[in-house]
Amino acid sequence: MIYYPLTTLMLAGVREVLVITTPHEQAGFQALLGDGSQWGVELQYAVQHVPNGLAQAFVIGADFVAGQPSALVLGDNIFFGHGLVDQLQRAAARASSESGGATVFGYRVSDPERYGVAEVDAAGKVLSIEEKPARPRSNYAVTGLYFYDTQVVDIAANLAPSARGEYEITDVNAEYLRRGQLHMELLGRGYAWLDTGTYDSLLEAGSFVHTLQKRQGLQVASPDEIAFRAGWITAQQLAANAEPMAKNPYGQYLQRLAAEGPAG
Repeated sequence: MIYYPLTTLMLAGVREVLVITTPHEQAGFQALLGDGSQWGVELQYAVQHVPNGLAQAFVIGADFVAGQPSALVLGDNIFFGHGLVDQLQRAAARASSESGGATVFGYRVSDPERYGVAEVDAAGKVLSIEEKPARPRSNYAVTGLYFYDTQVVDIAANLAPSARGEYEITDVNAEYLRRGQLHMELLGRGYAWLDTGTYDSLLEAGSFVHTLQKRQGLQVASPDEIAFRAGWITAQQLAANAEPMAKNPYGQYLQRLAAEGPAG
């Protein structure tokens, strides 16, 4: 499932990605993903030595962000839906616009008291946001996908630790809400948001993806295909990526794509 966070960003048009890992996991990620050039993207790596919270990503990655809009996606989140690309690109465009602001993605759940919950108006502007509220004001949980304008690094750098001693991404979002700049893209019927942080949820996600791929004959979240369709790599580059995997179904899938061309 490692590819899913990366491909979510690629679908949003993001081509420069900082992968933040624990110290002992970094070498494995580098061996698997490389520098990203095989997909026409640039991958860099950084370490979070102590698990001090999600917002610390913008402190660790301050030089990487370098005053540009940015996005954050959690490594165990999977998103799927027919209109997802449009929503991702809309969130990226909002972060880059003159008015700026932040965008979170909301997913309807039956047990919102277990999540961070946002209340939104008809235009998608967030009216309130609460972490695991006893009486939720909506059923929309805030997922692990966030788009921010250039203010985010300074906001994250000035956070105080929460009661559990972490720098919370919820506090970043709360500051954007205070400034009247927090928006939500709602993932409605027909979308899937899967959190693979436990063995059971990982198994469920694997079954979901397997069913889709077997039924449709299409790969879900293939970085090679996304890069090819976007014109970031050529058919020749795609075929070269497929060559080491020519004896397995994924490599054969890429070979068919290369033969069919981008519009295939």
